[in-house]
Amino acid sequence: MTVADTSRMTRSRKALANQAWESALTAHSVLMRRFAAEDVWHGLSMREYDVLYTLSKCDSPQRLSDLGRHVLLSQPALSRLVERLVERNLLSRCADPGDARATHISLTTAGRALQREIGLTHGDAVARTMTAALTDEELRLLETLTTKLAKEAS
Repeated sequence: MTVADTSRMTRSRKALANQAWESALTAHSVLMRRFAAEDVWHGLSMREYDVLYTLSKCDSPQRLSDLGRHVLLSQPALSRLVERLVERNLLSRCADPGDARATHISLTTAGRALQREIGLTHGDAVARTMTAALTDEELRLLETLTTKLAKEAS
């Protein structure tokens, strides 16, 4: 293979990678708009729900910095969002026993109940949308590929 062949192949692979990335972002954007438009959120934004969902998967209260690793918000934006959810009695704060400067955040009983209620309805919408567009084999492949990308990038 000549240098020119390698260069063409590299450009082609680079173009393919960028096209695949753009396609993934477009699909994400279209699906998120569709899901956001559904009447399932009970006055929460999708970002607020994302925080409730993320905490629902945790076995113990989380530090704000730990929570921040799992949601797509800056630290200041996450702090403000958490404060709003605390004011609505969906989250609670407690002192971190190992660090007096930090606090732990967890779902309240009301927060857990609301997350479950929204989650069941939203999960049904996600399943309907995904299964209408993709076969079971394609769903498994999508899961495999996105998991692989996430692991490789972290």
